[in-house]
Amino acid sequence: MRMRRKARLDERLEECRSTGRLLILNVEDRHFQRAVEEKEYLDFPALFGNGNPVVLEIGAGKGQFCCELAQREPEVNILAVEKSSNVIVDAAEKIISLGIKNAVALRCDAEYLEKYIPEHSVSRIYLNFSCPFPKKSYAAHRLTHRKFLEIYKKLLVPGAEIHQKTDNREFFEFSLEEFSQSGFTLKNISLDLHKSGFEGNIETEYERRFSEQGLPIYRLEAFLK
Repeated sequence: MRMRRKARLDERLEECRSTGRLLILNVEDRHFQRAVEEKEYLDFPALFGNGNPVVLEIGAGKGQFCCELAQREPEVNILAVEKSSNVIVDAAEKIISLGIKNAVALRCDAEYLEKYIPEHSVSRIYLNFSCPFPKKSYAAHRLTHRKFLEIYKKLLVPGAEIHQKTDNREFFEFSLEEFSQSGFTLKNISLDLHKSGFEGNIETEYERRFSEQGLPIYRLEAFLK
């Protein structure tokens, strides 16, 4: 079901942009393979005011995860990426209201990230409860499809990791296969995260809802040797 457009959305987006805590990247050419050829790299030191490592959360939702991560790890900079303006405004407003300086919300489709993110500049990628697109015909839209994994390879620094969490077992099994076929090594695979003894987990809005229903949370870490 399509989300209803938020009241005063354009005004709220502009207010967030004026603080520097929200970037809205609109691509005129919707053919992403052609559009990404012309780079418009973000200047991370200028954006964050320091040279600290940068991590991406792709599919940041309303920003709960990125805000808690930013508070736990002030020595890293976080780009909270979301394709929907209707959703990213919540993340940006949360970043602003909490006074977080090491996180910026970024409205951008994942297909275009390599246009804006310099090669080998990202120290970690988080994929939290991405849409599973359950129909097989939509598999290429999944954020762990090999099409996206090839993009992530270009962005990650050597040895950097991708951390994925999902409540959807079929999507998780698909992701395991895609990572493996794309040359990633997998570790810390969990079929029930909350019963695994894993420490340091940051719950998202969806994760809390699913775990309260008794559903297992699946998690993995992937990296390139």
